[in-house]
Amino acid sequence: MITIIDYGLGNVLAFVNVYKRLNIPVAVAKRADDLAQASKLILPGVGSFDHAIKQLNMSGMRESVEQLVKRDGIPILGICVGMQMLAACSDEGKLPGLGWIDGKVKKFDIASMPSGTYLPHMGWNDVKPARDSRLFKGMETDSRFYFLHSYYFECHQQQDVLAVTDYGGLFSCAIHHDNVYGVQFHPEKSHHFGTQLLKNFAEV
Repeated sequence: MITIIDYGLGNVLAFVNVYKRLNIPVAVAKRADDLAQASKLILPGVGSFDHAIKQLNMSGMRESVEQLVKRDGIPILGICVGMQMLAACSDEGKLPGLGWIDGKVKKFDIASMPSGTYLPHMGWNDVKPARDSRLFKGMETDSRFYFLHSYYFECHQQQDVLAVTDYGGLFSCAIHHDNVYGVQFHPEKSHHFGTQLLKNFAEV
């Protein structure tokens, strides 16, 4: 069962609608008990890093999610701020992240970027897989996704970088370590590319 973690952030209904169109069983978890049947998890997120961490803590689901991911090996996909929460920390806040992938969230350095580059990074951009992955099956070339962010995930281990995007320089837009995945873009807003990625996650 694909289970969307609803802790008050992210367009949960958009993910539900995609999976329903694909005829893939999907559920929404608003409390710990709702996670019992989960075989895969999606952690969406919008807004600031600290606010997202606080919301997850207050939801009462964090401990159960951590047990499912770290003890039971359930695959999880973090999206946008949900991906950033996988890091140890962020330049955007003071609270510690989940620390499931070795890295730190950093703000784009506009001063070092070409003229005409602005924050936030908003709109469609190419995504280039950095290595083979079932998450990008069928999208090895010419895939484009919708972005809206001013911070990016800097992996401390290069092998954890799953895909990159160029925005005044290359940055990691998808990450993967063991059963933990993250994407900076919004697959739920990325039309057929996003639908394919969410379908692929259901099959990992």
